[in-house]
Amino acid sequence: MVVRHEFEPKLLGFLCNWCCYAGADLAGVSRYQYPPNIRVIRVMCSGRVDPAFILRAFSNGIDGVFIGGCWLGECHYMQGNYQALSVMHLCKKLLEQIGVNPERLRIEWVSASEGIRFAEVVTDFTRQLKELGPLGIDEGRDGNGLKLKLEAARSLVPYIKLVERERLRVHFDTEDEYNEFFTSDEVDRLFHELIVDKLAISQILLLLRERPLSTREISDILGLSSSEVSRYLKTSAREGLVRFDESQKCFVPA
Repeated sequence: MVVRHEFEPKLLGFLCNWCCYAGADLAGVSRYQYPPNIRVIRVMCSGRVDPAFILRAFSNGIDGVFIGGCWLGECHYMQGNYQALSVMHLCKKLLEQIGVNPERLRIEWVSASEGIRFAEVVTDFTRQLKELGPLGIDEGRDGNGLKLKLEAARSLVPYIKLVERERLRVHFDTEDEYNEFFTSDEVDRLFHELIVDKLAISQILLLLRERPLSTREISDILGLSSSEVSRYLKTSAREGLVRFDESQKCFVPA
């Protein structure tokens, strides 16, 4: 008889020390039942969650990342949870661009007195991830290809944080206003103009560090058109990042 085991997703939670972590502690003390799939990292503020933390979690095979903070307007550091909300939206766009379902990243507000809410949120997120399946399966990508894209995104984190600070840093009073802003055509335009091309170039550079490749080979691996790859290679060559090796008829790192 074949025994089928239900998929159990791996969750990583970054919880604010003052509210969500205390709520999780209350859930435990009160013996509220929720799936044991989550592993918790306590941070002093949800605003301290760096995009690199999120990308690293997915690179290590985590199926879902949860950020838990204070309710908006109740942050112990004034604006920390607003910053966390901006980071979440930007990371969702980045995940979607590299082929990870953005629903695998979730932010919720839980106060210190809301142990039952913490249990409900973890239960619901676990259910959602079970429906999505293991990381990469739902996305239709093999592990190595997805890991390459995540690594390329991680290498751009300092630049992405600069873009967020200089071009996308906003402050609204409600979560709906953040949702509206980050789904606007203007933000989509800025994201593609400032980040998408650099992300593709970062992927190409990682590939070339492994072995010399032709334009066609890079195109096949990344699923980009040959014209797009040629444009990225020309840009990289002008910046002194790659060069064409005549003896191998391939591109190599400069």
